Amino acid sequence: MKNILVLGGTGKTGSRIARRLKAVGLPVRTASRTGGDCRLDLDDPASWASALDGVTAAYLVEPSLSGSTDHQARIPRLVTEAVTAGVRRLVLLSAPRAGEDGHPLHAAEQAVRGSGVEWTILRPQWFAQNFSEGPWRHGILAGALALPTGDGRTPFVDAEDIAEVAAAALSEEGHSGRVYDLTGPRAISFGEAADLITRATGRTIRHLDVDPEDFVERQVAAGAAPDVAQLLTGLLVDIRNGSGAALSDGVERALGRPPRTFETFVTETAAAGHWN
Repeated sequence: MKNILVLGGTGKTGSRIARRLKAVGLPVRTASRTGGDCRLDLDDPASWASALDGVTAAYLVEPSLSGSTDHQARIPRLVTEAVTAGVRRLVLLSAPRAGEDGHPLHAAEQAVRGSGVEWTILRPQWFAQNFSEGPWRHGILAGALALPTGDGRTPFVDAEDIAEVAAAALSEEGHSGRVYDLTGPRAISFGEAADLITRATGRTIRHLDVDPEDFVERQVAAGAAPDVAQLLTGLLVDIRNGSGAALSDGVERALGRPPRTFETFVTETAAAGHWN
């Protein structure tokens, strides 16, 4: 692949993918709504052509989990335009169970599969970096991680692993037509995650189980759309109920090595000062 476009190029996975590809001398163009090398706004199709010009491989990500029809149609429309523009390889960041009807990313997966070009789909579990760069960092800094997850367990996956798999799929042969379910090597509870971060930082971090409806109300009060708040809360309650604890071998199948451990993520993140 000669020219690679990375959507969400300033985000948790996109920035890491771009860094890896640039490190081996590949031409990379990062794109986002407000930053990166070029502008690509999924709500503004007029911004797509210039971002896609000369691109032969693209990393696609849908930043919104809204269940609206408009949001579900954005990636399929972009896939059509990308293929018309000459893109010959697509890598989609998806999610567990997105192969099922009704999932917000189902239409995106179907569009990529039916694009007529090489494709790879990544379905990661919850990112470990949600504790350090995402929605749970504030709770870590405040000393209380309040989520409706109970004692449920999930195999958090390191964004570094996701990025390495994506970079390989974008730039190497052997990944076309593959769906990689990406997890860490073992499932842990949020309580155990809090304990590991406590030991690494020397600060007491507690996990507090909260009522799902209270959690929805808090998200809406903080500005989340009601449908997004309900969806995110449902995913967290699934963890509480025992769903999402299964391990997958996607990282090993793609890279030939086991996934990074949550302990490694915590140690490196604490040493870098991200929880100071």
